[in-house]
Amino acid sequence: MNFALEYKKIKRTGIIPGCLAGGILAAAVPILELAVRSEQYTHLMQPPLRTIMQADWQMMSMLNMLLVIIIACMMYHTEYADHAICRMTALPLREEEMFFMKCLLLSGMCVIMLIIEMLSLIFCTLHWFGGEEGAYTAFYGVSFASAYMKFVKDLAYNFGYCFCMLLPVVILSLLVASACKNMWISLGIDVVCLFMATVIPVRYFALSVFPFALPFQILEGAKAGQAVQYLVAAMIEAVVIGAAEMVFLKVRRAAA
Repeated sequence: MNFALEYKKIKRTGIIPGCLAGGILAAAVPILELAVRSEQYTHLMQPPLRTIMQADWQMMSMLNMLLVIIIACMMYHTEYADHAICRMTALPLREEEMFFMKCLLLSGMCVIMLIIEMLSLIFCTLHWFGGEEGAYTAFYGVSFASAYMKFVKDLAYNFGYCFCMLLPVVILSLLVASACKNMWISLGIDVVCLFMATVIPVRYFALSVFPFALPFQILEGAKAGQAVQYLVAAMIEAVVIGAAEMVFLKVRRAAA
């Protein structure tokens, strides 16, 4: 019921069309890249998915995070507008539950964005790397059908990995948005954190697990142990940030 309520709150804000438009924009990045410079990638002797993601995922993940930040700020802006969140405390609703419903809703939007982007990767792979004489057969040394099944399996793994890397950003963006009544303050904080993540030296693991730096990590080409370390770090951060939000809401409620 509360999830349906959160959906109704954003139904007329333009968030959902914006989510779809953002996913399409990010999905267009590899298509435009390969349309202009396909000759630089189609002859590389490595899996096509790795080629595309190494070339374009940095830009795609940045667009994803910017969209997550904007949606999170708008979600709480609707709560603070006209002191709606103050009146809501008089209802049998807990702010903690409202926060987690927003997390669930925003996570669902991220799934939609990632699905659109993965469909784009499928199109790029089939169009520029497919065929019996394409990179599939050349790299894997098997039939096109067998190589394509491996590609779909790898794509599913990458989808789950990218979602896990994005989850701490979802929760942290909502935490910042819930703490700031002014939407522009929370937006500024998140954008600064995002651009800080772009200059973090990734060779230091402790710095590379900064929440806004995690989505830049990709599963393709990563060492098995390193990928697991990033997954564990992302899950720990998601739990810690969620716990921090619970403490913040209790302190704010006690001080009110």
